[in-house]
Amino acid sequence: MASSNAVQSEVTKLPSSDRFSLLPKIINGGIAGIIGVTIVFPLDLVKTRLQNQKPGPDGSFMYRSMFDAFRKTYAAEGYFGMYRGSAVNILLITPEKAIKLAANDQFRHWLAPPGKPLTLIREMLAGAGAGLFQIVVTTPMELLKIQMQDAGRVAAQAKLEGKNCPKSISYIVGT
Repeated sequence: MASSNAVQSEVTKLPSSDRFSLLPKIINGGIAGIIGVTIVFPLDLVKTRLQNQKPGPDGSFMYRSMFDAFRKTYAAEGYFGMYRGSAVNILLITPEKAIKLAANDQFRHWLAPPGKPLTLIREMLAGAGAGLFQIVVTTPMELLKIQMQDAGRVAAQAKLEGKNCPKSISYIVGT
């Protein structure tokens, strides 16, 4: 019990610059993730649809440009269609951004020499460590997001060709 009190009193004696508070960094990263997804998602959806489009039977593509893809997607699926797949992205990118930003700060905290600024090499190591965490968390989420974004294009293509949409895609796109 005495050692616990000694450790606690040592922590409280640390100057505020030597303490590392993880919770605010996680909250800030989560908020940044939500805002980023909300702003960028429609553009990312259109990019994914352009990347995944395949030529039709006559060799033509569904979308001619980024603006054309945006216009057609909005016309076919409406405002909320522009955010198809974003819920998964928000649910997964929020902790991903929080982990990335908090990990970067944690690595910077660990690598900082007492009373001195980080060297360029140490800043690069902190960023590399945070990037490793980001990749581990992001890759499965990114694959799921792409599948959900492309589901609307697949359903629209099937509708144009007069085919029934597979049940898994019907469930995702709400048809």
